[in-house]
Amino acid sequence: VIRPEPCGVCGSRIRFGKAAVKCRQCQLLLHPKCRAQCPSLCVLRPHRHAWPHEGVLADFAPSTPPLVPTLVVQCVTEVETRGLKETGLYRVPGAEQLVREWKRRLLRAGGALPALGSVADIHVVCGVLKDFLRGLKEPLVTFSLHPAFLQAADIPDDAACGTALRHVVSKLPPANRDTLAFLMLHLLRVSQSPDCKMDIFNLSRVFGPTLVGHSSANPSPLAIMEDTPRQSKVRGSLRHGLYPSCYQHPNPPSLPAQVVARLLSLPPDFWRGFVGMEQENLVPP
Repeated sequence: VIRPEPCGVCGSRIRFGKAAVKCRQCQLLLHPKCRAQCPSLCVLRPHRHAWPHEGVLADFAPSTPPLVPTLVVQCVTEVETRGLKETGLYRVPGAEQLVREWKRRLLRAGGALPALGSVADIHVVCGVLKDFLRGLKEPLVTFSLHPAFLQAADIPDDAACGTALRHVVSKLPPANRDTLAFLMLHLLRVSQSPDCKMDIFNLSRVFGPTLVGHSSANPSPLAIMEDTPRQSKVRGSLRHGLYPSCYQHPNPPSLPAQVVARLLSLPPDFWRGFVGMEQENLVPP
């Protein structure tokens, strides 16, 4: 497995580097141990993370701006209410079964969402947010703008890089742009919490694959490898202080992680210009 995906029988994620069984006809992916429970005939099956159906971000966004899905707002609100003193926020995984269950409950609710205050482990709430974003039909930066984001983030000059990124962000669909802005402001607050121990370097490595991903829904192994630069190819943000003291890190950040780091380096006022931070429009029901 190159790209982690859930098993079509048990639902547990098959992680990077693990062996799996895939049907050549219907593309059903299974743990080898789950093969005995595989349906004998190929049937149309929903794609991964499909509840109630797989869609783009706009399918979950409200009709009035800022166009941020209620699930995203509720998870962020809960994290900022009681999670900003939690070490390893977004890096420490929540229980996978609880993450799947709460994501299912939130997406099934539709209107008024169940309160997340009853979720004892804040890492589960973080997991729900990440899993929702990963399960979208395309990442927040969209497939069509993916190359433009990578090119802009790779510009060595900070001022020119910031200008190029602002231009590309403005081209995003409104729901993607507003949600990205909302998340950037949230992650900046997380990075500023000394208790979380999650600086821009750590957050960008966590959210790079989720927010930026690859340039297609089913990237080839070669495309995935190209998004993970070798040490000699790491440029731009590494040399300009966004990743302090990690230029010689044995595991340099991927290109998607560099994009997120560059986005987090943009002034907060730029992001506030999209969401307005008018709390009455963002308070979850």
